Formats: sequence, C-alpha cells, structure tokens
Amino acid sequence: MDMLWNGWGDPARATPLPDTVTGLLRELLGVKPRDTASVRLAEIDVPPSPLDDAAHRALLAAVGDRDDRVRRDAETRVRHTRGKSTPDLLRIREGDVTDTPAAVVLPESHDEVLAVLRACAGHRLPVVPFGGGTSVVGGLAPGRPDAFVALDLRHMNRLLDLDPVSRTATLQPGLRAPEAEALLAEHGYTLGHFPQSYEWATIGGFAATRSSGQASAGYGRFDEMVLALTLATPEGTLDTGRAPRSAAGPDLRQLVLGSEGAFGVITAVTVRVRPVPRVRRYEGWRFASFTQGAAALRRLAQDGPRPTVLRLSDETETLIGLAQPDAIGAALEQSAGCLAVVGFEGTEEDTAHRREGAAAVLREAGGTFAGEEPGERWAHGRYSAPYLRDSLLDAGALAETLETATYWSRVPALYTAVRDALTATLTEAGTPPLVMCHISHVYENGASLYFTVVSAQGDDDAVAHWTRAKHAANEAILAAGGTITHHHGVGTDHRDWYVREAGPLGVEALRAVKRRLDPDGLLNPGVLLPSD
Repeated sequence: MDMLWNGWGDPARATPLPDTVTGLLRELLGVKPRDTASVRLAEIDVPPSPLDDAAHRALLAAVGDRDDRVRRDAETRVRHTRGKSTPDLLRIREGDVTDTPAAVVLPESHDEVLAVLRACAGHRLPVVPFGGGTSVVGGLAPGRPDAFVALDLRHMNRLLDLDPVSRTATLQPGLRAPEAEALLAEHGYTLGHFPQSYEWATIGGFAATRSSGQASAGYGRFDEMVLALTLATPEGTLDTGRAPRSAAGPDLRQLVLGSEGAFGVITAVTVRVRPVPRVRRYEGWRFASFTQGAAALRRLAQDGPRPTVLRLSDETETLIGLAQPDAIGAALEQSAGCLAVVGFEGTEEDTAHRREGAAAVLREAGGTFAGEEPGERWAHGRYSAPYLRDSLLDAGALAETLETATYWSRVPALYTAVRDALTATLTEAGTPPLVMCHISHVYENGASLYFTVVSAQGDDDAVAHWTRAKHAANEAILAAGGTITHHHGVGTDHRDWYVREAGPLGVEALRAVKRRLDPDGLLNPGVLLPSD
C-alpha cells in the first residue's frame, strides 16, 4: 500500500476532529474553516515528464528493460513528490507539483542501483533516494529545479542474513519497519526500533537520517544498532563495518549514517538484534512541573535503572492530552502537572527488577504513580499523532513539529528559548499558538526536546507563515546551544543551520567526501549541504 498522497499513512485511518476540539480551535486560537477543499489527485495538472528518450532507454536498461520499473505516469510521480512535513502537505493539497520527479525508478538489487546511478550520471540526471516517503525536513525535494529521478527502493525488501550467534541481521533498505520486525520475529528477534513513523518508514531511511525510536532508552538509537553498511555511489561501492568495533582508522560507517542520500544509496544494513521481549509494561507517573519531571528522568538516565521507554510531556501537552493522541477530544486532563510515560520490556525477572527500582527513584524525585492506564493508552495510540495533524490541517489549523537536543544543564534554557521564539513570532503574525513539548529520548549526558505547534494558518501564505516561525525557532536552538536536529534529519529545512553548526572547515571536509563519491553532484542535490 502507498501512503496517502496528500496526508499521512493509511487513508482508512483518517478521522475528523471531534466537534469539541474544533470548537476550541475556533474559540482559543482563531482557526478559520478552509475556504476551499483540497484538490483531488485526479484534478492535479501534472506536466508531461521532461525525461528524454535517450535517458529513458538508459534507465530501462539499468533495471533489465522492464517498463514497470521506470514509471513516468502522473499519479506515480505525484506520490513521489516531496515528503510529509506540514509545508509539503500544504503545497500538495494546493496542487503544487513543482518538485515532481521526471521518473520513478524501482531497482531490485545493489547492482541495479549502481547501474541506475551510472545511467543518471551519463545523462546528468539528479537522483533522490526514496524509502517510505516520511521525511519531514524537505529531504525528498532536490535543491535544483532540473528534471530528476526518484529512486524508489521498495523492491529491495528482503532479510539477507541472520546470524543468531552474533545476534546480527542484514536487511535491504526498502524494508518497511513492520515488515522487518515480522521477518525478525520469525526467528525470535526484534530491532526494538519504533519511531512515530514506524508503520511507513524504511530501514534505509532509518540509517540515512540517524533515526531514533520511542524505545531508545532501552534499545538505543538506530545508528547505535548499525554494524555495517553497503553504499552504492556513482563511483562504485563502499563497504563499511568488518567488526562491531575497530581501531582501524576513522569509522566510515559514520560518514554514511545521517548522509541522507547525498553521498550514495544505502543498499544493505547489518544491525544488532535482540530477543523478542517476553514482557511489556507501560505506566504513567505525574510530576508537579516539567522541571521536576526532567530532573527525575535525568536521574534514571544517569544512575538507573533505565527503563526501555522514558518520556515526559510538559504542562501544556499533558493538559491537552497529546501524550495519548487517541484520547484527544475525549476530555481535557483534569490533573495539573506533567505526565511521564515509563515502559519496561524484557524478561519477567529483569522487567520486574527495573520497574521496582525505577519506581523508587521516581517517587523520591517527587513523582506520583498514575497507574498503567496512561502508559497503555500511549502505547496504543503512539502512531496516531500524524493522523491527528491531517485532521487539524483539514480544519484549517496549522500543525507542525520540530525537535532538538542538548546537554542536561542546558535543557531548561533551550526549552524556554524555543517556546518563546515560536510564541512571539506567531503571535506577532496575528496567530497566537499553542506550543507543547516533551522529552522522548534521554542519555546519560542530555536529552531531546520535541515541540508540537498548533495555530491558525494566518491570512497570507500558510507555508510562508510557518517558515518564519520555523526560522525563529532554528535561530533560538543554535543560540541556546542545541543541535539543529536530534532525529528528523537535516534535509533542506535545516541545511543552512547545519552548515553553521558544523562550521566552515567541517562543511568543506564533507564537500570533499561528496566530490569523491559523487563528482557530478547528482545525489540529492541541495539536501544536507548547499549545492555548489
């Protein structure tokens, strides 16, 4: 199944907002109903593919002369236009197809990917690798307006190898996360990687963007799971990772992880796997304030026992009930303070031991046990928030997210700076927002902050309206010592701030790598690094 072309996920799961929520949007935020309905797919005027006959023949030859593997029809091209950020959705709902690929190519193997890249180099065609299409940072829209090819990896979706002795698995990049989990579960293993995009995102996308799952406190980030990678480039193949750890020079895996298709196309990923947990327990804890709750999370992250899932919603997110998206509209939370969701996975004995120890720490830090119901509700609805965003857009609201990370000592200042920047910018534009935040990834030395923003779309261009607020938040992040992205990636939305974060010498080093692997600058141009 393809994702909804103008929204998130499975069209059958789209649900309208309850009348109570729609009323609050109108009364509190001044959200106005949409004047016109979104365009339908059949109504979009898609220009003919600009791919010339010679390039078409070269691409066909690269994938075995199969017409179904080089597609130029309008619907396929629209479904590969941009990603799923709010600006992406606003633009496609208006029928904007300026970033539509000239063709969508579907290889089946590493060798076919190499052949496609050679064909594209021969015809000066930029290439955008396409996995699940879930990018929310402009990672699927090249920075050049030329005709380009979307390289859809969906047919590279096999489990290539499983080593139960070493507990490793080698996966192809086009495997969607649920498919990967199902294949591993047949052998009794799991990745333990469950980001909000889990139902649609792919293994290759996880590696290319340094994804972080909602159980990262226990299983780690995806880049921490990766042991080896194979990269196809216009200049040949790069194989990395002969052992779990090595002192043989700089780790080339780190060049590929987070490279977002700018250096090459990931065609295989070897990852650490773990036994499927026998027990899963999720529960809720209440704290009087975000500051108090963050201090409790820091204690568990630094001194343990560390839960598998550990997240904390601020006062506003708790009040609205966004920690449990399926409960939005049922009733506003009556209790003041902040909700923490704490989860444990593993054996019965290990889970019981960590749960008991964590409870003692949380109580000592001022937490109040809220029972299992809040945690189970979160687990049941944890993939629902993007569908909620679609409903908010349908109602005429602007709804978007952004995230960052920093050291524990800087968390309070970063939290305040970003929230203030968003509030001030949108209020000055006449659309005072609701700004919510949670901590969802913790480390011994710091944590991530994930913000959700809801406001009216404004009377002018909604994309420009959000872009001004986003830029203000990005400036606040760098000024407060945060990283421009924790797990969404750089794409084009964060590129200019990433360049500042990396520094001139760091950027030149990355440019040198790109020139060697992609001398014509055809791989995802304008993503991660500015085009030359």
